[in-house]
Amino acid sequence: MGNKVTVVGAGNVGATCANVIATRELASELVLLDIKEGFAEGKMLDIFQTATLLDFDTHLTGVTNDYAQTADSDVVVITSGMPRKPGMTREELIGVNAGIVKNVVESVLKYSPDAVIVIISNPMDTMTYLATRISGLPRNRVFGMGGALDSARFKCYLSKALKVNSNEVEGMVIGGHGDTTMIPLIDKAHYKGIPVSELADSETLKKVAADTMVGGATLTSLLGTSAWYAPGAAAAYVVESILRDQKKVIPSCVSLEGEYGQNDICIGVPAVIGKDGVEKILELNLTEEEKAAFEKSAAAVRKTNSVLKELSVL
Repeated sequence: MGNKVTVVGAGNVGATCANVIATRELASELVLLDIKEGFAEGKMLDIFQTATLLDFDTHLTGVTNDYAQTADSDVVVITSGMPRKPGMTREELIGVNAGIVKNVVESVLKYSPDAVIVIISNPMDTMTYLATRISGLPRNRVFGMGGALDSARFKCYLSKALKVNSNEVEGMVIGGHGDTTMIPLIDKAHYKGIPVSELADSETLKKVAADTMVGGATLTSLLGTSAWYAPGAAAAYVVESILRDQKKVIPSCVSLEGEYGQNDICIGVPAVIGKDGVEKILELNLTEEEKAAFEKSAAAVRKTNSVLKELSVL
């Protein structure tokens, strides 16, 4: 094994990601870092106390804002940032989180210049774009996790609608990681090779797509806060594909250089994820309707990205 992973941000998502990585022994060493005094240390101690119960021996370290402890990480997962509060504008949220993400990226690269960086911080497409631009790293080494989560939710809703085993359903979500920008690809989803369009009527499948798009908002309304189990597990799923060089095809927020007719943007498309991060971007044969939806999604992401320039963060 012999791999080291750092998770920055010990909130619910970061701690869940760390817990999955630890219990599944995806890395030999795992560091959880947070700015809140004692917070990461407490989370890691709590996880460590499950080691004899769950039979794992990952080496765990929790630290308060000491990036030296993250040195020589192979993968860094960034969950840092604050959620949008009542009365806070999107621009204000971006401004706050952009400053946080910029500082975190610069800090982790100081000690782990060869790391692959996985972004979870919101708004994820824009934070991935920021991290890509300020880091100066090749695009394979900085990408966002959103598509893995959105696709997991898509398959969840498909399996519920079709009443089949969720692990035997295939489907993916591309586009921006947002309620109005993601694109569940119904036409390309299937169950054991059978197109889902042959197993359910159009109204049922439209509802599946709609439920997927508001998957995060639905959980927020039920829980009173953002979800964490699925986002944390999705991040760990991506980390596993990197560390074990699984070369899984995972919809990811990547920097496009002509693919799908797009440039100077980070947005969700299927990618092969292996030891070098994004090893290949797959270009799907989209329908005209899907192409139009992707163009609309890209335009919305660009509009959000423009706030970074207004704030002079780039």
